[in-house]
Amino acid sequence: MQKFCQSCGMPMSKDPKGGGTEVDGSKSDQFCSLCYQEGAFFNPDFSAREMQEFCVQQMKKQGMNGLLAWLLTRGIPKLARWRV
Repeated sequence: MQKFCQSCGMPMSKDPKGGGTEVDGSKSDQFCSLCYQEGAFFNPDFSAREMQEFCVQQMKKQGMNGLLAWLLTRGIPKLARWRV
């Protein structure tokens, strides 16, 4: 089963560092290295909507079609980080 970052939705298999890190340096099995390092989120004040907008912009910078990027981010509010 494919695992996805529970903050941004990126497939964990695409994470260049293989996952974020916890405070003790161990790998996080829930969050990618682009969202989470040393037990903290890079953008702790983001809302789910702000994360969606940020991810769409990042994917467009990498050459992805804007509509496809938008579609791929629709599930972000359902991820574990945002279900609080």
